[in-house]
Amino acid sequence: MTVGHRSGEGLSPRVYARIAGALYLITIVLGAVEEIFIRGRIFVAKDAVATAANLRSMELLWRLGIASELFLGIITVVVAMILYALLKPVSRDLALLMTFFGLVAVAVETGYSLHLVEALFPVGNAAYLKVFTSDQLAAMASLSIRAHGMGFGIALLFFGPFFLIAGYLVFKSGYFPKIIGILYLIPGVSYMTSSFALILAPAFASRYYFAMAGPAVIGEGALCLWLLLKGVNAASWEELNHRPISAGSFR
Repeated sequence: MTVGHRSGEGLSPRVYARIAGALYLITIVLGAVEEIFIRGRIFVAKDAVATAANLRSMELLWRLGIASELFLGIITVVVAMILYALLKPVSRDLALLMTFFGLVAVAVETGYSLHLVEALFPVGNAAYLKVFTSDQLAAMASLSIRAHGMGFGIALLFFGPFFLIAGYLVFKSGYFPKIIGILYLIPGVSYMTSSFALILAPAFASRYYFAMAGPAVIGEGALCLWLLLKGVNAASWEELNHRPISAGSFR
């Protein structure tokens, strides 16, 4: 990905920033729709039978949610690569490490999306399902959805370092406001805290998950809006991008 505004060097960093901001906004909106209007509507936490009934009656909606989650994975990869291009002038090594964490997180999240597909199997009409009772089938569907929730928490654990490194690079860049970098550290802390709590203290995490992970919206929203509305200081980006790399520089 070539970022520059000189002739022959591709689009300007400001254009790439606007593209990243628009894609980032899509991920936030689609993620909220998925959680609130699809999974939140179909999955009943303490009622496997009701969940199974919802899956049967709203199968198309559930499948749209799966497709949306996979689409979000694609968009997130693109956003991660644009952020790498925008932040590598600060430190190429750290920007690359940030991107690795982001790609691993997307891979984990996408892999666990298979559990959402798996949740549909027990509520189907296949002949082999007749050996199970309706309660057993409902329990299997709910267990698959719960497994996806745990996998999503593991994915957020890998997203944590992504946000911490990105926040540091934004803070040090000089072409983003330092406050944006500070705010972008919040998702890193929030996601890692909530993910470890989900593994080590699941009862506590289930009760206070949104209190721990909710603040992440502040940091992600701040960078998203800044990229979309302001972009980057192209002159400062170019100056830093074309500086000589000194011996021993962590870049």
